[in-house]
Amino acid sequence: MKFYITTTLPYVNADPHIGFAAEIIKADVIARWHALLGDEVFFNTGTDEHGQKIYEKAIEAGIDPQTYCDEYAAKFHGLKELLNLSVTNFIRTTDEKHIQAAQAFWKLCETNGDIYKKNYKVKYCVGCELEKTDSELVNGCCPLHPNKPLEIIDEENYFFKFSKYQKPLLELYKSNREFVKPDWRMNEIKSFVERGLEDFSISRLASKMPWGIPVPQDNQQVMYVWFDALVNYISCLGWPAFALQGKATAGEARRDLFKEFWPGLQVCGKDNLRQQTAMWQAMLMSAGLPNSKQVLVFGFISINGQKMSKSTGNVINPTELINKYGVDATRYFLLKEIKPFADSDFSFEKMETLYTADLANGLGNLAARVSTLLEKNSLETKLDKPTINSISGFAEKMNQYAFDEALAVLWAKVTASDVMLTEKKPWKMEDKAEIKKVLEPIAQNILNIAFLLEPFMPTTAQKLQKQFSEPQIKKGKSLFPRLVALEAAK
Repeated sequence: MKFYITTTLPYVNADPHIGFAAEIIKADVIARWHALLGDEVFFNTGTDEHGQKIYEKAIEAGIDPQTYCDEYAAKFHGLKELLNLSVTNFIRTTDEKHIQAAQAFWKLCETNGDIYKKNYKVKYCVGCELEKTDSELVNGCCPLHPNKPLEIIDEENYFFKFSKYQKPLLELYKSNREFVKPDWRMNEIKSFVERGLEDFSISRLASKMPWGIPVPQDNQQVMYVWFDALVNYISCLGWPAFALQGKATAGEARRDLFKEFWPGLQVCGKDNLRQQTAMWQAMLMSAGLPNSKQVLVFGFISINGQKMSKSTGNVINPTELINKYGVDATRYFLLKEIKPFADSDFSFEKMETLYTADLANGLGNLAARVSTLLEKNSLETKLDKPTINSISGFAEKMNQYAFDEALAVLWAKVTASDVMLTEKKPWKMEDKAEIKKVLEPIAQNILNIAFLLEPFMPTTAQKLQKQFSEPQIKKGKSLFPRLVALEAAK
């Protein structure tokens, strides 16, 4: 089967932080899980590079916007290697193919009567790149960017008939009750749509803000960043090459990836709820295209109980964690301790506690003890090849996107194996047949854990699978060195 998943595209106005790292790692787990199920996976991410916020940052830095974007896009592209991601496509909204797709999408919506022009005046948060009503403000400021003054936009722009799609959106939510997860986010977006929708501006005057995709047949305007960026979820699949240009000619080796993979699964943070589950879905309806398959809305990460913010200086770059703890340990924390959908807190103290308890003293110690005893006694094992259902309850948790609970299922097996080893005390036995009788089931547990652990901790999982698939299992290098040893090594 074909499976498509995409993250949101982060703005290239700052270095990557652990909030986006957590989002893309969760997406990677889903992508790897589907690959483990035998699906052909298309995993998209990339960078959002237009809009006023980026234009202002580039001007502030004294460089042209494209050069500014190139520098930051490279940092986000580097997350694939840094975080060991299985990403298959990286799109930039400054790519020529995306620009053409955004303009083609505009024309479809315009042809369907959903784009018109008018003058308007509105309060605008550059940080969110969104219009703000008075009811959304706290003390006259955007609650997400309280230190950034709101701008007043007073100009003639193009608008999208968002209001036209209130009923179709509510029908979408009603017919697919799992369309938005978790359920409280579904209730939130339903309430927003039920209150009534206002048409939103989808262009800006090029004379004031030139950094954007030109509006078709009107070079005086550029596309509003959200209208442009949202189209990436299908432009990355090659849309509209086949939709508007017909099938490939004889002998032309092209795949219609849009037809093969869309609709797909989208993941985002809770600050993207409205854009992904309402605005984008209405735009798809307008263009006559299928809606997304499902949207997962993740929570935020705080740092030591405080909101992560550049102004407070508590933003953590994932490179910092990986340099200190390693890739798999970082992935483990962001999947086990950070809840899939609820807001969660990060601290180095929690990270180190989890590293020591679950990894160094847990899985790493278990694998070392079992492999050492098998090698010392020159025992051969014959283990069964693991399957998706080797450990009861794991697949169910994965299909619910309950990553922390899926890991808890695996670590319950780690604990049970540790208990079995401690109770049986095979190191005190002399009969090799008896020793094997104790160790072989535990070795099978480790192999099963390693197979199912691959979406979460790919390198660790692959090392363990290779080690415990040999007829004669031998002790390997320490998977998770003690933190004191790690610090000493540096």
